[in-house]
Amino acid sequence: MMLFITRYYPLPGLPRYDYMLLFAVAMQIAMVWLFRIETVDELKVICLFHLLGTTMELYKVHMGSWSYPGEAYTKVFGVPLYGGFMYASVASYITQSWRRLSLRLENFPPAWVNLLIGSLIYVNFFTHHFLYGIRYWILASVIVVYWRTRIHFAVTSVNFQMPVTLSFLLTGFFIWVAENIATYLGAWQYPNQANNWNLVHPGKVNSWLLLFIVSFLIVAQLKRVKAMKLRQEM
Repeated sequence: MMLFITRYYPLPGLPRYDYMLLFAVAMQIAMVWLFRIETVDELKVICLFHLLGTTMELYKVHMGSWSYPGEAYTKVFGVPLYGGFMYASVASYITQSWRRLSLRLENFPPAWVNLLIGSLIYVNFFTHHFLYGIRYWILASVIVVYWRTRIHFAVTSVNFQMPVTLSFLLTGFFIWVAENIATYLGAWQYPNQANNWNLVHPGKVNSWLLLFIVSFLIVAQLKRVKAMKLRQEM
């Protein structure tokens, strides 16, 4: 909403990206303390993703993968601080889904496997700029490792299930759709969009798919640890 408002109805006093940050902070406060949509524990997870996302943004913008052409007082090395909230929104989606849809994983691999896969994905986002990219090897590994893993969820008391790899693919695709809307509204800009907006390359679905996998694995492991602690306390 704020992307649309600030794009077509510029607000006075502050650059656009600064308004985006103020709106994101206000929305986060409202979701936790005003509307009680999110819990404080979920906020901690979201803050972790904000940190991980901002770190990636700083590196990717430095490497020229994309840019934020607008001015802002809250820009750090070319990255407006509101950018981290876009990654945090993915974590918010996962935590909300986990609680509201009663997510449950079947045949979920042990922690060390998830840590290895998640670490390889995150590190490859940085190293592929100067080393051989292993993205497709990682995707193949994800298919093999999580082939038997199924995700169970409930919608209006009706139970469903699907392969977790399919949920990864679908979510990556819809994030790519949202990315096209966001870049059209000027949230950020790829090099081929500098003069005129162009559709984000479909190959970016892979990037969002991998990013979502990292996010999902972190949340899943935190949920697993919390469940183990609750069992020990009983």
